[in-house]
Amino acid sequence: MPKFRYQGRDKKGKKSGIITGPSKRDVIGKLQETGIRVIEIQEVPETLLTKEIIIGNPVKLQDFVIFMRQFSTLLKAGVSVVESTRILSAQTESKQLRRVLVEIEADLREGNPLSTAASRHKKIFSPMFISMVKAGEAGGNMDETLDRLAVHYEKQHRTRQKIVSALAYPITVAIIAAIVVMFLLVAVVPTFVDMFAGFGAELPAITQFVLNASAFMQKMWWLIILVALALYGGFLVLRNDKKGKYFIDYFSLRMPIFGNMLQKAALARMTRTLSSLFSSAVPILQALTIVEDVVDNEVITKVIRESRDSLERGQSLTEPMRRHWAFPPLVTQMIAIGEETGSLDEMLGKVADFYEAEVESSTDRLKSLIEPLMIVLLAGIVGTIVTSILVPMFDIFNKIQM
Repeated sequence: MPKFRYQGRDKKGKKSGIITGPSKRDVIGKLQETGIRVIEIQEVPETLLTKEIIIGNPVKLQDFVIFMRQFSTLLKAGVSVVESTRILSAQTESKQLRRVLVEIEADLREGNPLSTAASRHKKIFSPMFISMVKAGEAGGNMDETLDRLAVHYEKQHRTRQKIVSALAYPITVAIIAAIVVMFLLVAVVPTFVDMFAGFGAELPAITQFVLNASAFMQKMWWLIILVALALYGGFLVLRNDKKGKYFIDYFSLRMPIFGNMLQKAALARMTRTLSSLFSSAVPILQALTIVEDVVDNEVITKVIRESRDSLERGQSLTEPMRRHWAFPPLVTQMIAIGEETGSLDEMLGKVADFYEAEVESSTDRLKSLIEPLMIVLLAGIVGTIVTSILVPMFDIFNKIQM
C-alpha cells in the first residue's frame, strides 16, 4: 500500500508525518477525521529497502476461496458490493488480500466496477477471475459467479495437490538416497581403503568400483554440486523459453507412468476452466485465450491456440484436438456433443469430473506402487556399497585363519 508524507495543522499547531493509504483522497479523509487540515501531501516513492518483496503467490488459495465464498454469501444477503468489500477487508486473515481489498473499496467508491478495480491487481486476481466477474456484472448474478469461481479453484487445488503428493514421495526418497550414498562414499568407505591396501589382496570388481567412486567423490565433490546446479539452471532457462517449455512439457507427457497422470491433470484443468467460463457466459474466443495461460502446458496450449484459430475461420473447435495425440476421443466427442446440443459448459464439466476422478485414482495407485519400489531401490544401492566392503573382509578373515 502506498505511503504518503504530509504536512498540516490541527488545534495544537503544525503536524507532519507519514501515513499509508490506497490513495491521496483516502489519506486526506483519514487525516481530516482526526482533526488535521492537510497543507501538503506527497506520495513516498518505493526503494529497494522499503519495497516489500513477495515470493510465490501473494495470497494462499485457501484464503482466496474463503474470500469468494464469503463475498457470495454477503451479496446473496443483499449487502452491496462496496460494503461487502469493506467487511471482507476487515476480517480476512491474509495481509496481502486485506491491502488489496482496501484499495478496491476505494476504487468502488469512486464509481468503478469490481472487474475494473480487480484488474489493477493482476498478481492477486487472474484473467479468469476478472472475465467471470465482468460477465457476472453484466448478467446481474455476481453471487452465483463467485460461488462458481470458489468451486473451480477448490477442485483445481485438490487435483494439483494430488499430483504434488504423488511426485513428492519418489523425489524425497531419491534425495535421501543420494545423501546416504554420498555419506557412505565420503565418510565410511575411505576407512577401509588402508586396510585393504595393507593386506595386498586382489579386490573384487564391485569393491574396486566402489573404492574408485569414493576416491572420485572425495576429490571432485565440487564438480558434482556444480553439475547439479548447472542442470537446475538449464532447466529454469528452458522453462522460461517458449520452445524449451514445449520440449519439457512434451517429455513430461510422454514419460512412462507419470506422463499419463500429468496428461489427465492438464485436461482436467483445461475442461474445468472452460466449463466455468462458459457457465458465466464469457465469449468462447476470450475463454480459449484465458485457458491458454491457465493450463500451464505448452503442448495443450498449442492445440487450444489452433482450435481458437479454427473457430475464427468458422471451422470446428474440435478438429485440431482430434488430430493431436494429447486429446483422447472422450474429450473431442463430449465437446462435439456439447456444441451440437448447446450444453458445452455441462459437457466440459462432466469431462473435468471424469479426469479429476482419474487423477485421484491414478495418484493413489501410483503411491502404493512407488513406495515399495523406492524402498527396494534404496536398499539395493546401500546394500551394494555394504556388500562391496564385506566381501573382501570375509576373504581377508579366511586367509588370516588359514
